Amino acid sequence: MTKKAKKAKPIRHRVEYVVFRGLIGAIGLIPIRIADAGCRGLAFVMHRVLPRKLSRYEVAAENLRSAFPDKDDDWVDATIGRMWHHLFRLVVEIVQQPRYFRRETLPQVYGFRQREQAVQALCGDRPVILLGGHFGNWEAAVTAFGEFGFPVGIVARDFDNPYLHAWFQRTREATGGTLISKNGGGNEIAERVEAGGAVALLCDQDAGPRGVFVPFFGRDASTFKSIALLAMQYDALVVVGYVSRQADDFAKWGWARYELGCETVIDPREAGGVKEITAAYTAALEAVIRRHPEQYFWVHRRWKSVPKARRPKKQAAADTAAATPAPAAA
Repeated sequence: MTKKAKKAKPIRHRVEYVVFRGLIGAIGLIPIRIADAGCRGLAFVMHRVLPRKLSRYEVAAENLRSAFPDKDDDWVDATIGRMWHHLFRLVVEIVQQPRYFRRETLPQVYGFRQREQAVQALCGDRPVILLGGHFGNWEAAVTAFGEFGFPVGIVARDFDNPYLHAWFQRTREATGGTLISKNGGGNEIAERVEAGGAVALLCDQDAGPRGVFVPFFGRDASTFKSIALLAMQYDALVVVGYVSRQADDFAKWGWARYELGCETVIDPREAGGVKEITAAYTAALEAVIRRHPEQYFWVHRRWKSVPKARRPKKQAAADTAAATPAPAAA
């Protein structure tokens, strides 16, 4: 990188940050009912106006058709439109949540599903790995746990812009959590789990060709082995949870209403090995998404990696022997 480019980068970062703070300042002043109408308009632009290549429409449509083969094209198209509305709403809610997400207002903001399972795990004497996916309002889950007195280590990717990274770190740590860098944070994660703490991370990223392949909506999806290995090594409970947005009733609540739920608790003592644990939490996440498919991030390539075809060892040995030339006669 040239000296000119190095000098330009910090300037660009500052400009991006100023624009970002201006946008979130404006968003923070908009009543949620008006913000929702704006999000519907932006979703319409993404869904109907922009070229489909820019909006990754075909990626989302292919994923939905594969995940829900019994649904027709009209359902797929409508779900993509609702997904964009959800994603724009998510941005608004992340910006505005300090206004509404306080301990005294949480009973009005959240409904709970299988709360006892999660509380029992978090109050026990074993470490806890909290898993979610790119579903619902995953940022609200972290806020809720912190406000209820269960601060967690939040595993997330670093932003390239250090000013944006610092803002998100302050936001995520406002309720007592600790941000852990996804890049090179393995030791910090292990230390927290070994000490009996809780860490929260998303479990639906493609892990490349070296991941463990487990079923996700009927297709093998490459998934990181590290979560299961961590749970087995430190005897940690795996809690699969979510925060899904419920039907809006602004006249009653004046804000979005969520369901904070625990889908399942996986005990590595009973679940088996790495593949079994990975398959169990992936199946639990799938069950969550099936209830509200429009709240999942369908535009990412979850099935990007494909498992290599493996032949039986005997057949592979026979093929190698057949391909080996015979030694020349003396």
